[in-house]
Amino acid sequence: MPEEWISRDLEPRLVFVYGTLRRGGLNDINRLVPSPVFQGTARVEGCLFDLGSYPGLLLASPSEQGRRVVCGEVYAIDEALERQLDVIEEIQGRPDDEYFRRQVSVKVGEQSCVCLVYEINPTRVQGRALIDHGDWIRHVGGGRP
Repeated sequence: MPEEWISRDLEPRLVFVYGTLRRGGLNDINRLVPSPVFQGTARVEGCLFDLGSYPGLLLASPSEQGRRVVCGEVYAIDEALERQLDVIEEIQGRPDDEYFRRQVSVKVGEQSCVCLVYEINPTRVQGRALIDHGDWIRHVGGGRP
């Protein structure tokens, strides 16, 4: 991770983005204020589904580990930006929410870190196409579905 984050007393909140929030995506996180700080590219174990104009990530269960990975980016964010992401992902804390906030361990280069990730509600991907290669930006040809 960049030196500016290592030297702080309090670690920033990290978020793993895998869909329209990625660089080049329709909701590129870099256009939001306060600005996030890019930490690096990363992958998490899970399955990526095409939901039309955006994807949904289902994290791998322990028995599924090592089968599929989803590509994304890790950013350091502050609380104000995290609240904006919750609004974008419509997080309300209900069991029927489209997305749920989760914590997941990812590797950015050789460094492991725990990141916030927005996981799709499993009921929302039934009958949806699986993106085998796990890369939304590649799937939509540079960010535009």
